[in-house]
Amino acid sequence: MSAYAVIVQNDESKWDDVKGDLYNYPRTYKNILTKGCKVIYYKGRMTNPIFATHRLSPEAHYFGIAVIGDSIIDPDSSRQDRFCELLEYQEFEKPVPIKVNRQYLEDVSGSREKNYWRFGVREISRDIYHKILSYTTVSGYKRALPNENYEHESFNIVEGNKLVRYSSYYERNPFYRIRAIEIHGLTCMACKFNFEDAYGELGRGFIHVHHNKPLSEVGPTRINPRTDLSVLCANCHSMVHRKKTSTLSVEQLSRLIKSQTV
Repeated sequence: MSAYAVIVQNDESKWDDVKGDLYNYPRTYKNILTKGCKVIYYKGRMTNPIFATHRLSPEAHYFGIAVIGDSIIDPDSSRQDRFCELLEYQEFEKPVPIKVNRQYLEDVSGSREKNYWRFGVREISRDIYHKILSYTTVSGYKRALPNENYEHESFNIVEGNKLVRYSSYYERNPFYRIRAIEIHGLTCMACKFNFEDAYGELGRGFIHVHHNKPLSEVGPTRINPRTDLSVLCANCHSMVHRKKTSTLSVEQLSRLIKSQTV
């Protein structure tokens, strides 16, 4: 049976997280964030108003769910910190507060309360996991019933009528994302936009990684990050996928951008 945990995403952090995609964490949590572990995202109280537009609430709250996929050692860490991929991410439409009727949704009883909120990863029970989710609406989520068997829980992302399952090891393996960025950098290969140049520290390390050949066409395959992946800004990534019947190449999009600036 899969484990359950709460993972913390801070507004400002030294960790190289990508919300809903990668989670960077100390190796001390590796026995909690195992493959298949079901996690709930948490944010603490806002301390800097610059992040107000990036949050569902200024107060401490839960804001999404995901499932842990594969994990690797962070190649830039001397302490063997880790990356894990996050699959089937879904963000809540509304924040879930950490307290309901003045009672914490997590088990923060007795002596645990003083230091409880310091931990970036908190293992929780199956019942607490379902209790938190009972206060929100998530596509594909079935509310827990007394004595229900949870062996076959499944949370899937639904886009229109297409069911998207991130089941291939190679589809979202964080190793390939890391290697693509090492090779191609953090500047959009189509329009040359750089998030750190535009947004400073807030944009540091942010970029989308694009599969040059859609996985829906080629199926599960071993990826060469140099030739099979590109780095794109959010706008360009949306544009290459703008047509439902075909995907533009990065070269085609780059030529289109240049033609509009002549």
